[in-house]
Amino acid sequence: MLLAGIGAVVGRRWWLSRPPYGPDALDVQATLQRVDQATADAALKPASTVIAGDGDQIFLGRVSWGRPPHARKGDSFRIVVLDKRSHLMPGLIVVTSARPDDVGTGLDDSLDIAQERYPWLEGVGTREVDGTYWTSGSAIFVSAMDASPVTFQTVLRPARRETRSEHRVATAPAAVLDLLVALIGVGADGQVYWAKRLLN
Repeated sequence: MLLAGIGAVVGRRWWLSRPPYGPDALDVQATLQRVDQATADAALKPASTVIAGDGDQIFLGRVSWGRPPHARKGDSFRIVVLDKRSHLMPGLIVVTSARPDDVGTGLDDSLDIAQERYPWLEGVGTREVDGTYWTSGSAIFVSAMDASPVTFQTVLRPARRETRSEHRVATAPAAVLDLLVALIGVGADGQVYWAKRLLN
């Protein structure tokens, strides 16, 4: 009976971690461009945007996909923007979508899992600074498979020397090609199904 119980637990974990669909089933499209304040404001209405100051750069992105054919209840996505030079994410992202209540920003354990599994995502999860583990920056959370398209704005500000290492985020100046955009498929229990590099 013990072996049967262990087999059932292992089988359940395998089933939950097995992707019900791959990223190719989504026909994902993504864009990212530098824009001015008026363009960002218009693209994110009615959401409030971040106001850029002198030396700041505004980036406007859009990710769209088709509903996956075999989505499970509780499946979700993370969209990450990562500066490939510093391996840091933006500090603040404003996001809206076809279903505004189904998108938000923040951090969770799935980003640590993705970072560990995919070396090109180094920087989206927890990092060690002087023996302590820190997270900074923001990712986009999409809780509904039919929330496409998602539109987001981030403002990169020039680096400040007084910023402590554990609080560092992506900074200006940056080119569009410096910023990687990826989509991460996540299951109801936080398991990472896959990650797809969309841009850069």
